[in-house]
Amino acid sequence: MTADTLSRVFSALADPTRRSIVARLAEGDATVNQLAEPYRMTLQAVYKHLRVLEDAELVSRPHGPQPRPVHLETKAFDVMDAWIERYRRRAEQRYRRLDAVLAAMNETDDEDGAHRDRDDGDDHRG
Repeated sequence: MTADTLSRVFSALADPTRRSIVARLAEGDATVNQLAEPYRMTLQAVYKHLRVLEDAELVSRPHGPQPRPVHLETKAFDVMDAWIERYRRRAEQRYRRLDAVLAAMNETDDEDGAHRDRDDGDDHRG
């Protein structure tokens, strides 16, 4: 899957109606009429949403007579997951490095505080 395809996938999923259709298809295949039931839109509008999802390779419909079930394709989700996971790992590595720096700073502050306490005690003996 190319970067253009990944862009189409994210763009297709940016629409709440299409996300809802994908969520419905995650439960199982459905006909266009079944997919249209919860919406106040024409079948033509549902077909337009499906065309966007098909272009993004998120759903497929077999050729043949109506009614044809719409099927959710998982390959696009695998590619999205891999893309997201790569950047999630990078972010986690940065946070781990930041945690290590902060821990080292805290240790230094604790040591400096202990040294100051000892120094303060020496000054009062006078």
